[in-house]
Amino acid sequence: MIRTLPEDEVDQLYRETIRPLYAYVSRRVGGDRSLAEDLVQEAWMRALDDWAAKGVPNEPLAWLVRVSRNILVSHFRRIRPQQLEPADLTFEDQRLASSTPETAALIGWGMAQLRRTHSDILEAFYFDEKSVREIADERSISERAVEGRLHRAREKLKKKLNKRLKPAAFRAEEGETQNVRQTRAQ
Repeated sequence: MIRTLPEDEVDQLYRETIRPLYAYVSRRVGGDRSLAEDLVQEAWMRALDDWAAKGVPNEPLAWLVRVSRNILVSHFRRIRPQQLEPADLTFEDQRLASSTPETAALIGWGMAQLRRTHSDILEAFYFDEKSVREIADERSISERAVEGRLHRAREKLKKKLNKRLKPAAFRAEEGETQNVRQTRAQ
């Protein structure tokens, strides 16, 4: 039996969760407003269906974030991002460079191809902007272990993304551009 959620309860939950949920999704789609709105709307539609049948969870925002993450993964697994120049990506910053929707789509696609353990740690560090110490505390592991896991996850992501980078890039040594190779040849 499906129960009706009181409209005022839905309104209150919506007001409390919409901004942080939209921020979560928007960061992961490179600020593509239309896509972020569509994905947030899909998460909320699932929430209304699920909550009417099972009741509102104790932490509605956490529930919405988890559902949004699953929607994002499904979205990025379905798309085929355009090939980009390697210079458009950087992993050395404190964030993944996703200044354009195209770059965000490529990064999202790559993240969706990773094991959950790898994508979770990259998300925590780059998108949620948590420090190594915060991640270590949350997972009850050492900071050194977090650094190692981040390194391995970055390497896995680079391998996935290299498949979608323009062919002239990254052939000889990882990170080496065609210009560097030409200079060495002279």
